[in-house]
Amino acid sequence: MTVVVPTRDRSALLSTTLRSVLAQRGVSLEVVVVDDGSADRTRDVVAGFADGRLRLVRHEVPQRVSGARNSGIAAAAGTWVSFCDDDDVWAPDKLAEQLAAARRLGRDWAYAGVVAVDDALRPLSAPPTPAPEEVLDQLPRHNAVPGGGSNVVARRELLTRAGPFDVHLRNTEDWEMWLRLSRLGPPACAGRRLVGYRVHTANASLDVGEILAGAARIERLHHTRVDRGRIHRWLAESCLRQGRRGQAARHWAAAARAGAATAVAADIAVLLRRRLGAAGGADVPDWVREARVWLDPLAGADPGAPAVTGSQ
Repeated sequence: MTVVVPTRDRSALLSTTLRSVLAQRGVSLEVVVVDDGSADRTRDVVAGFADGRLRLVRHEVPQRVSGARNSGIAAAAGTWVSFCDDDDVWAPDKLAEQLAAARRLGRDWAYAGVVAVDDALRPLSAPPTPAPEEVLDQLPRHNAVPGGGSNVVARRELLTRAGPFDVHLRNTEDWEMWLRLSRLGPPACAGRRLVGYRVHTANASLDVGEILAGAARIERLHHTRVDRGRIHRWLAESCLRQGRRGQAARHWAAAARAGAATAVAADIAVLLRRRLGAAGGADVPDWVREARVWLDPLAGADPGAPAVTGSQ
């Protein structure tokens, strides 16, 4: 198994990400960190692990995330390849459970469930994990694989058949790749929430212009029509998590104009119920307890500290 970690100027976050990747149980792995022209301490962070499973590939001239992932695939020695962005984290059984699901169903790629976390790795929310059939049905309209580029594991031979990540895309390159993989065969799903997707102000996923341009390119390449209402609803939720209420309202308005007014109303109702539940001291959901088992050690948190509640 090869894990590809693209990174640029995020040495502090990278350290936690690599700890979670190197802590994987039940798999033999190598980790290829692709330094995409960093000017910070990335090289020192990687060297500081003193772990023979780590390799560093350096781009002197940045090639952005698609180019970095492509370099990682080219350097991979494993039969399977997985990807983890430099600000996300994994549960220790993430890879093992995905491989088990793929082998059980005879499939060549797999994904898992996701927990959104804040900068301190406190769980914020956990969307339902879609079934493979739902992923196949929805991928032409939106990125139905949760967790962005930190979730999927695929056979290297399948990635070779699919072709490289599209270097013209920055924020939707993972979605476009999953579309190509889906046309070569269905995925498997490790249903447990095993990926921690970090929500913070530096998320590249909030570059609205890049996202909408990427959606337009996907429409041209794959002869589909993407669900812009859903994209704006997702952006609204992301903005709310970061306290950007004005931007969230603008995205909800854009979603309504795109034909998703009923869904927007449902989103707002869920938000209100969530806040009322928190104010009323609602019980901590099971998914929060389960996520904290592996998130707290990565964060260095006291396991007895109060949990951060969210909604499912």
